Amino acid sequence: MSHEPIIDSQIQVVLIDDDKHLRQALTQTLDLAGLKILPLADARGLAERIERDWPGVVVSDIRMPGIDGLQLLEQLHAQDAEQPVLLITGHGDVPLAVQAMRSGAYDFLEKPFASDALLDSVRRALALRRLVLDNRSLRLALSDRQALSTRLVGQSASMTRLREQIGALAATKADVLILGETGAGKEVVARALHDLSNRRGGPFVAINAGALAESVVESELFGHEPGAFTGAQKRRIGKFEFANGGTLFLDEIESMSLDVQVKLLRLLQERVVERLGGNQQIRLDIRVIAATKEDLRHAADQGRFRADLYYRLNVANLRIPPLRERGEDVLMLFQHYADAASDRHGLLPHSLGPGQRALLLRHSWPGNVRELQNVAERFALGLELELDVPVNEPPGSVPSVIEGGLGEQVEHFERSLIAAEMARPHSSMRSLAEALGLPRKTLHDKLRKHGLTFASGEDSDS
Repeated sequence: MSHEPIIDSQIQVVLIDDDKHLRQALTQTLDLAGLKILPLADARGLAERIERDWPGVVVSDIRMPGIDGLQLLEQLHAQDAEQPVLLITGHGDVPLAVQAMRSGAYDFLEKPFASDALLDSVRRALALRRLVLDNRSLRLALSDRQALSTRLVGQSASMTRLREQIGALAATKADVLILGETGAGKEVVARALHDLSNRRGGPFVAINAGALAESVVESELFGHEPGAFTGAQKRRIGKFEFANGGTLFLDEIESMSLDVQVKLLRLLQERVVERLGGNQQIRLDIRVIAATKEDLRHAADQGRFRADLYYRLNVANLRIPPLRERGEDVLMLFQHYADAASDRHGLLPHSLGPGQRALLLRHSWPGNVRELQNVAERFALGLELELDVPVNEPPGSVPSVIEGGLGEQVEHFERSLIAAEMARPHSSMRSLAEALGLPRKTLHDKLRKHGLTFASGEDSDS
């Protein structure tokens, strides 16, 4: 295993040739062209130093001691089959180089060659490398967006905006404050931020501050040394330290004592932690995602939450809309969770009747997505729909999400029914129209009216 450092991403060309004079001449040629070069006398350990998405090009002689150019090509392509490798050949090596081209080498240059030929080949290879990496990035972004849509289901404007915000924040190093009611999905959002970030390979540590007793919260978060307090017989690694290299999700942050808030503020500012009873400062590489169901600004004004911590956390925040503000997503979400539960229990999926759909749309969902998920689970098991009506909501009332005249309520209900059916698998527009009992042209018109888009793997008119 090589102990040499990883090749810097600013290096554009790694040049390997055991001929000192030729190596110096080629390095000068590439350097005068404005390229950043790393010249090497041999290729041993090089493949271990080049990461898969390194944006540069390798230029290597074929005949070298230790590892020759063909072996290097094989090693590099084992970890990235699209890594451009240019081979330098002597006259007798041309048949070998042609074979290497068939194995994936980008180009070969026969000695002696003109400087312009080398520069032209290197520049074309760098352009190709940029295109390959751009395509990878686009594919990854598309995959991430698709994965996010399956975690945070919904076509409402507020959910579309939330997914866009998550996608924008995930790639940054910023700590994030998530605002949302109980059951709205704060941990789901936190996990999405972690999984879409470059920390996805590190730990995701979730802790509910509201569920910890005041007597143990500091030990749980910061850890302790033996003898730090009565009963502390051995060292304990705290959650912050355990999350090093990854993400710590701290839910119900509003329940932390003011003393713990002081320590959290220091950690966020300095990225160091001290175990209770210890003097050693441990440097941390973590991202902190905090979540609350309270208005922290109001809590700060009342002296229940530190204002400086609030402002430190409030740099980047995400608000998860309550389900009562996402009326058009209710049926789609319900069908999504009901189908998932049916599949999990090995049962045939049930279809909602008109009365059941109306009941779901009229409910205000005080428990948000968590409540809906539980109701969908019971429905999948064949049990009756039972919805808890809040004390302040008389039976038969209609939540504000569909208040208005009869026409507005009908429009809202129609859009919700179509969106819910679109959440079910349909291979074509014909299949969707038949499920809704509509002519295809009528369905086209309604999709356009409601701003909905049908997507399938087949032609929409098939």
